[in-house]
Amino acid sequence: MITITGATGALNGRTADLLLSDLDPSELTVVVRDPARAARFAEAGVTVLEGRYEDPAGLRHAFEGADRLLLVSSSDPAADAVALHRGAIEAAVTAGVGHILYTSHQGAHAASPFPPARDHAATEEILAASAVPWTSLRNGFYAHSLPWLLGPWRETGMVSVPADGPVSWTSRDDAAEAAAVLLRSDALPTGPLTLTATDAPLFARVTARLEAARGQDIGFEIVDSEDWVRASVDAGQPEGRARFSLGVFQAAAQGLFGDTAPALRDLLGREPASVSEVVESLVERAA
Repeated sequence: MITITGATGALNGRTADLLLSDLDPSELTVVVRDPARAARFAEAGVTVLEGRYEDPAGLRHAFEGADRLLLVSSSDPAADAVALHRGAIEAAVTAGVGHILYTSHQGAHAASPFPPARDHAATEEILAASAVPWTSLRNGFYAHSLPWLLGPWRETGMVSVPADGPVSWTSRDDAAEAAAVLLRSDALPTGPLTLTATDAPLFARVTARLEAARGQDIGFEIVDSEDWVRASVDAGQPEGRARFSLGVFQAAAQGLFGDTAPALRDLLGREPASVSEVVESLVERAA
């Protein structure tokens, strides 16, 4: 039995859909906060169970019988993600889950300036200390985040960033497909597994590609971090959100998102989506 949490979200929902393309629905269980939002899975014959990370006792019941569990990381920036993950992992251990796959992130590190990376590092430590075989899917930085990190370049003709560094922009759909392949595989790797696109360009290089695709001049500048935060707040962004984004650039400047690995390409059996494709879609939307 394969059990997936967060199947009403974009990442694990896509993985569940891909599994259903060649898996009997009776072999899949999805655990969601609101079963009403998972009606399409129930209609397809998938077992839909309610489960919340805040309720480990309920999760234990939902995880029973799972040979493999795909555990999505918390996406609530206001929550104590590590505590939620700990409860879910302990529930999986108690339920006798055979193998846990956790949706982590490239650059998971206790000293990262990007808060989720610290949460992922702490969660991986909990997994390592558990009695269950585990795989941490260290997905590359999701490419759909690039538009908001580039800022209002359409209006200003300028990409302004508080720091620059390489980022292996990775398609969320590719990451979801890789998870589906792993869940169906005969053997699973243990420990962290880096899943990234094959290129990690600087923001300056992304801007140059954007300029070429757009066919017009687009400037690029690195500005003072606090000036960048103030400009973001002045543009209507909450300061907490602006500082969260600042952590992305600071981590990139430290090289924490710059490594690339062949694992994603090998699992997909093709080249992952490239940043050039992301740039092309940005230009199409801006047309």
